[in-house]
Amino acid sequence: MPFDPLDINGITYDGIELRRAAVLGVMSNGTTYGGRSGVRPGDPGLVTTLSGTTINVSAGAGWVWYTGQGTYRAALPSAWTGTLQAAHATLSRIDLVYLRVWDNAVDGSGLTQADVVYLPGTASSTPVIPTPAGTQIGFYLATINVPPVGGGSPSVSLSVLPRTVAPGGILPSSVAPTSPYLGQYYDNGTDLLRYNGSTWETYQKVQSVSWTTPTLGTGYTQGDLTTNGNLNGPIRYRKITLFGTDYVEWDGGANRSTGAQTTNILSAALASTFRPAGRASFTIARNATSAAGETSAISSCKVDFNQDGTVALVAATAGPTETTWFSLRGIRYALA
Repeated sequence: MPFDPLDINGITYDGIELRRAAVLGVMSNGTTYGGRSGVRPGDPGLVTTLSGTTINVSAGAGWVWYTGQGTYRAALPSAWTGTLQAAHATLSRIDLVYLRVWDNAVDGSGLTQADVVYLPGTASSTPVIPTPAGTQIGFYLATINVPPVGGGSPSVSLSVLPRTVAPGGILPSSVAPTSPYLGQYYDNGTDLLRYNGSTWETYQKVQSVSWTTPTLGTGYTQGDLTTNGNLNGPIRYRKITLFGTDYVEWDGGANRSTGAQTTNILSAALASTFRPAGRASFTIARNATSAAGETSAISSCKVDFNQDGTVALVAATAGPTETTWFSLRGIRYALA
């Protein structure tokens, strides 16, 4: 059956043809003619605020999808204002602010327009977000929590405001996209995840992981930036994720006094979530003193990160040479 392709002179198009073709510009929701409603990430438009009893929605644009119809593109040309309904004497309420498109051909409303709608909820001991009745083409902008009289000030939540991106874009969302495709990405605020065809995998972790500075065992002194540990700073560690694999990363240095070279440098074993599946061994820099009978000190030694959570220095050679400082900077081992 022939159909009308867009962008050809001499053809008259109706709304549904344009809306269905418009889904090519927005993220799919996995259905035929499907698109994800919402505003663009970072767009300051269609943001709801509250000033006293005045509700404000900033000017802006959004994609509005409806089943079988494709996507409407609605632009609020100037800020919208409304008046908050008075609080209940004893009960709380949740109100809804949403963007609506009226399309008489779809909803039988007799209207062809778009606007912001304020829908007060029902006061209750367990209030819920109200549900607009009838055929609704639109998406939620905000909820307003309205406490009872004397219970505090109303507050706006934008958690219901959906975001959408162009096809192939990375969606910022606390919830995974529905009907994902192979190779799709989304950012849940902590991790960048990729869909492998059957499950979401952490592709990259947002690198805001804090360091942990452990307490060292007897005979060891934390490094600093002035005298100890060859100015490497204190020993510290953290767990990071690179390309879907968890690693433990180490930094800093320490000083040590004489004694056995194979004792745990930490005062307690590492937590199980920081231990390697198999011993992880590295050669590290150190400064050593030459003892009697030795021609020179050896400026490196071995460190073992063991499955039991201990971290042990192992002398490069047998004999009385002792480490005075050592560095763990740049060490990284996989956890699996």
